[in-house]
Parts: sequence; structure tokens; C-alpha cells
Amino acid sequence: MAGRGDPPEGTSEGLPGGGEDEYGAVVFDESFVRAARLQEYSARERTGPDARAVRTLPSPVLRARTGNTGAWVVMGLALLLAFSLATAIHIGLRRSPGDPAAAPRAEPLRMTVIPLAPSGAVPGGEPADLYHRSPAARHRIAAAGITLPAIRRTSAFTENEVRTALSVAKEYLVMSSLNPEVLTGGTVRPVRVLLDPAQLDAFDRDVGFRAGARKPSGGWLIRFDPARVALADPAVRVRGSLGYAESGADTLEITAGHTFTYALRPAAPPGPSRPPSALSAPVDPARTDPASLFVARRELRLRFDHEDILRHRTELVASHLQAGPQSCSESTGTLRPLLAGERASPGAPAGTDPYAATTAPAAGLCGALAPAAQPIPRSARQSTGQPSPPPG
Repeated sequence: MAGRGDPPEGTSEGLPGGGEDEYGAVVFDESFVRAARLQEYSARERTGPDARAVRTLPSPVLRARTGNTGAWVVMGLALLLAFSLATAIHIGLRRSPGDPAAAPRAEPLRMTVIPLAPSGAVPGGEPADLYHRSPAARHRIAAAGITLPAIRRTSAFTENEVRTALSVAKEYLVMSSLNPEVLTGGTVRPVRVLLDPAQLDAFDRDVGFRAGARKPSGGWLIRFDPARVALADPAVRVRGSLGYAESGADTLEITAGHTFTYALRPAAPPGPSRPPSALSAPVDPARTDPASLFVARRELRLRFDHEDILRHRTELVASHLQAGPQSCSESTGTLRPLLAGERASPGAPAGTDPYAATTAPAAGLCGALAPAAQPIPRSARQSTGQPSPPPG
């Protein structure tokens, strides 16, 4: 009777070993197949005249290494990309904000500075009394006069971004119009650090770091000739407004229009360590009316993009300044107000030829300071029977 593994007709008699299969204990499992060094060609591959029956395969270890080559290549490329990105970030952080290679080009500042000449002598008096007799009597003091509008998001800027841009614009106005060190020519850094790096070259060329620079700085900031005048009262009177709107794709533009009223007095006579300025005119230190008012109307347009807001800076696009009392002949880099009792120099400003090649006049425009913009004389109040407001 045949066994369980035998065919029905029994084992073949022709097999070696008397009918027992000598390979019966060999198991052709998956690991055995993968370890095989010989692989039989297919029937199609054996039809050629020079075809062989089998091919020799590489060792299993070599095949495993070859199979992982793609993974190693991908990992190497990823490491190379990460190293390149880290190097670019490192170089960007080390680059100075004022580096011309890092700063994009900015359009030139459109600047207009118009001196306003008085029709008669400049009124003088004590600062508090002058303020009470002028239209600035109801204006707020210093930064309190620069108020922010209602803040809402725009299509491209969040509410927080709009608030930050308005805060930077206010800070620029404070530093360029109210900072005593800037007003008296001691420094320009508080204004400079708020500007986009693309404008720093133009700012340095127009303003400079020296108090005696003879450039048209009135578009960037308010600066008086320190050899001629000094602040009689640091509490500058301010009134105006701020507005904002999108001016293009991802661009926010803020408009500012403010009137600044300063109380000035003659500068102290120069001491041994302070030589007189070549631009200064002789001022009588014994003048009975040592203070006078100087009014500056500033209208600015400031531009912001998302990076400017992130880095707390702005680009000054346009600046329009009307300031007086001054003489129309003044064309220096600093404002040179007329003080109490002084009059504008005779003579009209130089004419402008509209057919000339240049687009800007050689001499600045000049306007007339309206009498209503100056303190009302005491004699006028007494003649109308109106009591003068108490100082303070």
C-alpha cells in the first residue's frame, strides 16, 4: 500500500535510493530563493543563438546596498538643500539694513518748502501769552496733538498692521517735528532709524549728521539754526489729523497734515567754545520781547509694505512744508525764523522761468504769512474791549 506522499501507483522504481526522495528534506522558502546566485532566463531570452540558460546574480549584500542607493541620494540632496537655505538666511541676517546691495531702489522724495514772510514786524512777548493770543490757543501740547483715526483692517492689511503703521507714522512726526535734539540740530538719528533703508542715502545727502549742513532738510524734518534761535518753550502746540488707505497691491499709504507752533527766542551769545555761525545774524540779547511764535504746516505721505510694518519703518513719499515768519531770501538747510521785532528782508524771491530745462525753481517759492496767523496785538484787544486771556 502506498504511503501518504506516494502516488497511487507507488513510487517509481527508477529513482535512486530505492524509491526514497533524497531531496525531500529541502525546503524552497522565500529566503532560499532570494539567496540564489543563479537565475534562469525566460523562454524568450533563451531563443537567441548565443543565449545562455542562466545568469549569475550579485551577492545579496551587494544587492541590498544597490537597492538603498536611491534613498542615500535623496537624503544627500535634502541635506545639501538645507545647508544652502541656512547659509542664505545667515548671510541675510548679517547684511546691514543700510547695505546698498540689500536695499531696493526708492522713488525720490517729492519735497516742497515754502517760507512765509510777514507783512510787518514779528510780534513778541512771553510764550504763554503769545499762545493765548494766537490761533494755537486751543491746540494740544506736543504728541497729544497727533491723534490716531479709527482703525479697521483693509483688504491686504490686518487691523494690527494698520495700527502699527499709524504708530510708526506718529513716531516719525514726533521725532522729526517735536524732538528738541532734532529741532536744535543736535542729532538726526531718531528720524533716520525710522526710514526705509532705500532712502538712507538720500536722507544723508540732504540732511547729514552735522548741525550746519546746508541741504534742504525741511522735507525730512524740522530743524532751526542753533546759532540763531532756541526753544523758549518745549511745549509745542500741535493740531492735525492722520488718514490711511491702500494705494496699490500690498501697499498702505498714510497721509498726515499737522500745524506745529513753536515758541522761540534768540540763542545765547556764542561762548569761547562755540564760534558764531556764518549764517547767523546779530541778535540783541537785551530785547524786551524775547519770545515769538513760529508756525509750520507739514503735509506728509508715508508708504508702508508688510516688511516695513514688520521692521517698524516707513518710506517718506512726499513732503510739503509752509513755515514762517521767514524771509523769502533764506535758502539754507535749516529754518531761520524771524524773531520778535524783526521784519522780512525787502525784495521779492528770484523769478522762475517756466521754459527752463530744470523742473524745479532755483530759489524756493515764497508766500505771505497772513496777519490772522500771528498773535493778536494787545492794542487791538484793548481797542475792541476784549480782555486778554490770562497767561498759563
